[in-house]
Amino acid sequence: MTLSRPITQAAGALRDRFREVRATSLALAAPLSAEDQCIQSMPDASPTKWHLAHTTWFFESVLLQPHAGGYQPFDPRFLYLFNSYYEALGPRHPRPQRGLLTRPSLDEVHEYRRHVDEAVVALLEEGGAAADWSVIEPIVTLGLNHEQQHQELLLTDILHALSCNPMLPACKSASGPALRLAAVPPAMRWIEQHGGVVEVGHAGAGFSFDNETPRHRALLQPYAIADRLVNCGDYAQFIADGGYQRPELWLSDGWAAVQANGWRHPAYWLAQDDPRLRFAGSSASQNAGGWHVFGLHGVRPMEAEAPVSQLSFYEAAAYAEWAGARLPTEFEWEAAHDAPGISQMTGHVWQWTRSSYDPYPGFRPMPGIAAEYNGKFMVGQLVLRGGSVATPAGHTRPSYRNFFPPAARWQFSGLRLAKDL
Repeated sequence: MTLSRPITQAAGALRDRFREVRATSLALAAPLSAEDQCIQSMPDASPTKWHLAHTTWFFESVLLQPHAGGYQPFDPRFLYLFNSYYEALGPRHPRPQRGLLTRPSLDEVHEYRRHVDEAVVALLEEGGAAADWSVIEPIVTLGLNHEQQHQELLLTDILHALSCNPMLPACKSASGPALRLAAVPPAMRWIEQHGGVVEVGHAGAGFSFDNETPRHRALLQPYAIADRLVNCGDYAQFIADGGYQRPELWLSDGWAAVQANGWRHPAYWLAQDDPRLRFAGSSASQNAGGWHVFGLHGVRPMEAEAPVSQLSFYEAAAYAEWAGARLPTEFEWEAAHDAPGISQMTGHVWQWTRSSYDPYPGFRPMPGIAAEYNGKFMVGQLVLRGGSVATPAGHTRPSYRNFFPPAARWQFSGLRLAKDL
C-alpha cells in the first residue's frame, strides 16, 4: 500500500504525540514508590499502577488487536485485569478490588507498556499501511485523550490515598514544577450577559468527545456571572458563618451527606487543632484562622486568594445559596467563556454547574467499542466545566464536559457564582 505524503506526515506527528503523552504518564508516577502505586483508597479511585496498565490496555484492545496484523497480546490475562467498563470487550476484574492486584508487579506493568508502545509506534511508522489510516488515526487520538484523562485521575486518586495517611506525605517535591492553585484577585465583580439564543457544543476542526456534540442552539435568560472563582478566603467566611450547620442552605441530599459523613470543611482542609498537622511536620500558623490545606506538595498554610478546591456539588450549591447567588448552567458558562474581563475559566479547578449530565439534542455515541465511552453514564451526574491544575495542558476546550456524581469531592473541583438579572 502506497501512502500519500500528507498521511505519512500526519502519521509521524501522531507518533511523536503518542510518545510524548505516554512518557508524561510515567513521569507523573515517577515520584511514587511501588507501594504508593498499588494502593486503592476507595472504590471510586484506582491505583496508579492500574491507570498505567489500563491506558495501555486501551491501545492493545481497541487498536492493536483489531487493526495490527500479527499482533500478539503481552499477556492475555491483562485483557481481563485492566478492562474498565467496556462490556463489548468481555468480563473484567471488579473495580473495588483493583487495589488487591499486587501482581502483576509494577515492573511487569512497565514492560507491558513498552510492549504495546513498540507495536503502536511500528503501526504509526508504517503510516497505517497495515490498515485503513482513516480508522487508525481516530482510535489513536481517542486513546491519547483517554490517557490524558487518566493522567489527571492518577493525580487525584493518589492524592486521596495519601490523604488517608496520618503523615500526609507529599505526592511530589515542592522543589519540582509547581502543580498548585494559583493566586487570584481578592475582589469579585459581576459580568452581565444579555442571554438570548446562543450556539453551544463543539464545532469546527480538532478533537472532541462525543458528549460535546452536536452543536446546537440554547436559549439563555439574562444573567450575570462572576469574573473569578470563589477562593479559600471566601469559603472560610462561609464556614465561619456556620455554613455546615445550617440545613436551610443545603439541598436535601446534600444535607444528608453532611450529616452522614461529618463534613465540616473542604475535603483536604485541616483545622488548626488537627492532630495530623503534628505528623505532617507543619506547625499551626496564625493566618486565615489557622487553616491548612493538603495538596500534591503536602501540607501548606491556606492561601486565602487561592481558588477553593475539593468541593462536592452539594458544597458548591450551599455556598452559592449562602452568597445569595447560584451556580451557572453549563450553557451559561460556555457562552461567557470569552466574555471581556472574565478570568480563571481553565487551569485552576473544575467548576461545578447546575446542569445534569444529559445528552445534547441529536446526540449519537461514537461508533464501535467507543460507543460505551460517555453515553451510558448520562444519569445521576452533574457537569463540570473548565479544567484544573492537574488537567494536562491543551486537553480542554470551551465545549469540554466533565462529569461526576454530586457527592464527589476528591477532584480539583470548585465553583464560580452566577445570578439572574
